[in-house]
This record gives sequence, structure tokens and C-alpha cells, in this order.
Amino acid sequence: MSRDKNPWIFWISIFVAMMLMVMPIAPVLQPFRPAWIALVLAYWIIETPEKVSMTLAFFLGWIEDLVVGSVMGENALRLVVITFILMQFRARIRFFPLSQQALVIAAVLLNDRLISTVLHTFWGVPNQPAVAWVTPLIGFALWPLIFMALDSLRLQSWKR
Repeated sequence: MSRDKNPWIFWISIFVAMMLMVMPIAPVLQPFRPAWIALVLAYWIIETPEKVSMTLAFFLGWIEDLVVGSVMGENALRLVVITFILMQFRARIRFFPLSQQALVIAAVLLNDRLISTVLHTFWGVPNQPAVAWVTPLIGFALWPLIFMALDSLRLQSWKR
């Protein structure tokens, strides 16, 4: 049983992450777009793992594939790998200080970038520009903000 009194916070956070994913930005900034869905899923995996499954990660990645027009299954595979890694190490990560959690998130996002590069090379699809390798650092910088925002929303709804 979930401790949350308001289960909609989970779904609203996923929806907001998807909206941020498709929000128009200048083409020059496109390679710097954070992996919003991965960051939000990471929070929920670490804090309330019963809400996230491999199936949900696959489904969200599949929706991301459809929306952004990437190779079908690429984002689905990437989110499943992220989910698997975080679920395996959740018990340890949960008790890390926020700065160390941010390092773990950066490592997971770096792994995600590597998987994307390998898949694009294997399929003969053009890779993102080299500057896209900065996105794990952006995820590292955003993690404390995302964690604190979602944590305050989750705990606030629990106190009511």
C-alpha cells in the first residue's frame, strides 16, 4: 500500500516531464535538453519503487519514441535500462546524500548517452552532436532541484 494520499502527483509529474520533453526550444539548444522523463522516473524509483515498473518505463519510452520521432523502441530500451539499474541499486542510492545521488544520476545518464550512441551506430542512424554528451552534467545539476520539488510535493500530499 502506498503512503501517498494523492496518487495523482505521480501521474502529474510524468505528464509535466512529457510536456517539458516536447516544449519548443531553439534548435541550437535542442542537444542540451535534459532527459526529463528519466529524471522524474529516477525520483519515483528511488522514493516509491512500487509505482514504477519495467513495463511502465517501456510504455513511457515508447510514447517518447512516438512523440519525438526517434527510432521506435530506442527511448523505450533506454528507459528500461535506467529503471533496471536504479531498481538494482535503489536501497543504497536512497540513503546517499543528495550530492552523491546527483553523481549516480549523472553516471546513469552517461550510460544512457552511451547506449544511444551504440544504438544509433548499429542502426546507421546519425548520432546527436558531440555537445549532447553534456546532458548528463545537466541532469547532475538539475537532480537536487527535481528531487526537492517532487519530494516536497509527495510529502506535502502525505501530511494532509
